[in-house]
Amino acid sequence: MLQKISIRNYALIDSLDIDFDKGLNIITGETGAGKSIILGALSLILGQRAESKYFFSQDKKCVIEGNFLLADQKLLEVFEENDLDFANETILRREISIDGKTRSFINDTPVNLSILKQIGERLIDIHSQHATQEINNADFQLLIVDALANHQTVLFEYRTGFKRLKQGNNRLQKLISDATEARSRQDYEQFLFNELEQASIKEGEQEELELELERLTHAETIKRALLTSAGLLNEGEPSGLQMLKEASLQLQAIEKFDPAINVLFERLRSSIIEVKDIAQELSSIEENTLHSADRLEIVQQRLDLFYALQQKHRVAGNTELLEIQAQLEINLNQLLSSDENIESLQKEIDALKKELQKLAEQLSTNRKKAIKVVEQETSNTLRKVGMPNAKLVLDQNKLTELNKDGLDEIHLLFSANAGQAPAPVNKVASGGELSRLMLAIKTLLAKHTSLPTIIFDEIDTGISGETALKVGEVISVLGENMQVISITHLPQIAAKGHSHYFVYKNDEKGKTTTGIRKLKQDERIGIIAEMLSGKNPGSSAIENAKELLA
Repeated sequence: MLQKISIRNYALIDSLDIDFDKGLNIITGETGAGKSIILGALSLILGQRAESKYFFSQDKKCVIEGNFLLADQKLLEVFEENDLDFANETILRREISIDGKTRSFINDTPVNLSILKQIGERLIDIHSQHATQEINNADFQLLIVDALANHQTVLFEYRTGFKRLKQGNNRLQKLISDATEARSRQDYEQFLFNELEQASIKEGEQEELELELERLTHAETIKRALLTSAGLLNEGEPSGLQMLKEASLQLQAIEKFDPAINVLFERLRSSIIEVKDIAQELSSIEENTLHSADRLEIVQQRLDLFYALQQKHRVAGNTELLEIQAQLEINLNQLLSSDENIESLQKEIDALKKELQKLAEQLSTNRKKAIKVVEQETSNTLRKVGMPNAKLVLDQNKLTELNKDGLDEIHLLFSANAGQAPAPVNKVASGGELSRLMLAIKTLLAKHTSLPTIIFDEIDTGISGETALKVGEVISVLGENMQVISITHLPQIAAKGHSHYFVYKNDEKGKTTTGIRKLKQDERIGIIAEMLSGKNPGSSAIENAKELLA
């Protein structure tokens, strides 16, 4: 239930606080006084779009705050889902800055607009004369039936499953698309993989072969240099080794005279051993260095293969080639397993479809039963509002394919007069008939959905006299079970209110503002009398007002 709304800096309102009561709250006022402004402000905390051009003052932000008393524990789940603290007294607040940016809060916790709207829609249903067009909406027509079918658990299970079905079908299409694309390049990728696999590339092989190629290409030069070096060290006249030995003998003869000479002698002896070893290794390398044209050709061909593959795949070395080979192998293996994945997912989808088919059939059965109740209860309400021959028909059509709501399509047909065949509402209902039909439907929905508050914004368009009186009675009865706020211009409806608020304009210092006050009983008589006969009502209008209020 809406306990209070506070409006700051919105349209013609500078600052306004309205405390609402239980039952039927009536709002009246002169045309243009600002009744719709109050409704517009309320819409902001229910998640509607905001525009800064509607500010009362462009120098400060707009703040709308609604205090709600939450008696329905079903809302606890919604709060928990959105990680919000649940309180029986909950505040919804919307702040709009002068640059148009908005902030939303629930109990001082910042929330995004979608959460504000989600919770707001569970607290208040606003029905205006323009909203009667929603009766032509297929989703709304189905909503009427589902509200009375009392199968929300089954419907939630079905919609959750249908969402999974859509996701599964999307995944399946992606798998099929990927597999088709992969098959289109399978032959080429298999050829590339085979080519790399046959090359038997080993890590580090290219570097080794490039060194061997250098040795084979320059074998004669290497042999000649090695042979010359070994000869100079060990075979020449005199050789390097002979000269070192001669120097060693000279030092040996005098080492006893000076310790420093002894040290040098020992170093020279070690050098002789090292040079001798070097000479032997040079000879060994020279003997093993061969110029093999066959081996040179083999090495060159192997390297040419590497270079060609690297150029083909646009990489710099064999490491990258091995990575490409590994990825190609993965791609080919995935293609082999894609058929299995597709088949497995298709089985899951088929099983889910069977489950959904059963749930959809159950929904259809429940809806068929609910349709009779909707038709009967709506007709009863229409009789109460002066339409004894009105007839509502809900035509249930079976679909061939599952959709988000099951297998049903509901068409709402209406006939206001006896002998008139039911037809789509927008083709046969006048403004007054449409208003009363929507009142009947909203009354039905409110009773079966436990909505805390419903607001009627001038839905009495096109009716008057006795009909208006009957509409007022229906709204009054509705107010016995829930909070109803009705903005009206009809005295017959205004007189039915448990509380009556009057919207007025103030002109001060060259600026117009909107205000509202709760009327006392004697004030109500005067206001309703004015609604009956205009300004300065006569005694008959006043008596008529008293009669209506009685």
